[in-house]
Amino acid sequence: MRQDKQIQGLAHFARTIADGLALGLILWLLGGIMAKRKNTPARRTNKGHKSPPRATHTPVPTSSGRPLIYGKHAVLAALANPDRKIHRLILTPEARESLQSEIQNALKNGSYDNIETTIMDKRELADRLPVGAVHQGLALEVEALRGLHIEDIIDLCENDPTATIIILDQASDPHNIGAILRSAAAFGAAAVVIQDRHAPDITPVMAKAASGALERVALIRVTNLARAMDKAKEAGFWCIGLDGQAEASLGETDLTGRVALVLGSEGSGLRRLTREHCDLLVKVPISGAVESLNLSNAAAIALYEKARQ
Repeated sequence: MRQDKQIQGLAHFARTIADGLALGLILWLLGGIMAKRKNTPARRTNKGHKSPPRATHTPVPTSSGRPLIYGKHAVLAALANPDRKIHRLILTPEARESLQSEIQNALKNGSYDNIETTIMDKRELADRLPVGAVHQGLALEVEALRGLHIEDIIDLCENDPTATIIILDQASDPHNIGAILRSAAAFGAAAVVIQDRHAPDITPVMAKAASGALERVALIRVTNLARAMDKAKEAGFWCIGLDGQAEASLGETDLTGRVALVLGSEGSGLRRLTREHCDLLVKVPISGAVESLNLSNAAAIALYEKARQ
């Protein structure tokens, strides 16, 4: 009998301890949650209430669905291009004051007397562009430039015995393509040729990276890259492919005359068929510290060497 009472007492004591531990655990968890809430800064709306953080977003299209070019160099170059159809210029109050003379000069070069202009604050303009876009206070609502064909560039280069074009095999990064367009403009290349199936569309990001070069260098999309190379050869262009495994060095190669510089993607380089259509493969000598150069850097080096010769 005494033994049964002892067992019952021990069981009651065990339940009391368990209940206390459970209550303590619950209070500890609640304390952690309240502390986390206390340390989280409140975000305010115009009414002073808490609100969720501002969400990231894709570019907001204009009401007409037309793309926006943004950034000082890209916008001024588009304004100065008589072949670019412009619908609206968007300015912040600060940009209207600081860039007024440059905008007027660009409009004169582009043969525009007057265009529709909208003034909006920095935040409203930023909401219409990719997250983190550096718009410098201005953007331009435009129509896409008229598409050109490889035959058009060949005709334009007919009287230029030292013409240069860039051919990109499977380039897919708009930043890289934009940077290559910028280098092409700097060194006087006539066009950049890309394969339609693998290349990105012309986006505000590409236009920003090109820094106005989209208005000065033709960007040509072709269905068949090898066929485009054949047409360039027929017009007297020497197709020189950049390949890290090539034996010949870029600096030791004669680049005078008409040249098409052919570059592949950073990952896989030139595809077999593209490589076979090149007249010569050359490499840019680099140290063993890195496996390869960035595509736009390699293009800039090749363009410089061509211009130097």
